Amino acid sequence: MAAGGFCKLPDGRMVVALTLPRPAGRPASGAVRTGADGTVRVLVHAVNRARALTRLRNLGLRAVFLSGNAEPPTEDEITAVLHHPDGLIWRASTGGAAELWHPIRALLPAPRYWPGAEAANGLRAADLAPAGPAPGGRKPGALPPSWPQTTGFPDSSTPASRIS
Repeated sequence: MAAGGFCKLPDGRMVVALTLPRPAGRPASGAVRTGADGTVRVLVHAVNRARALTRLRNLGLRAVFLSGNAEPPTEDEITAVLHHPDGLIWRASTGGAAELWHPIRALLPAPRYWPGAEAANGLRAADLAPAGPAPGGRKPGALPPSWPQTTGFPDSSTPASRIS
């Protein structure tokens, strides 16, 4: 369970602030600086609290919940997240004003699959293609024989009886 809080903005949107433990699989030192207790402060700008937590869960932070408003975001934190294009930032929880805010992708590990991931992971496109023929013995991408083989759009040369 994460400690945190929220603030409702005048336009009805929310800023949610959470203090989370350092993600597993990341080194305690190096690229990811954490607070003295190994935590980071994450700020999310969203339409409501549920969407803010969903944004974090979609990034892989599955066990993120917000109960209560024990640590609401400060004015400086609200200003920082509103001025960031992603609306999702973090920094070490005890970093103070000297620590800069970082985009969330600097905290999380790189995704396993993205466009061009085959080359980065040493895979070929053939390694990712399904093995064997498509169901029904068809070539991949071919239409079943029962489907009409048309170009998709009727034109003046197509008889009206064939358009359904």
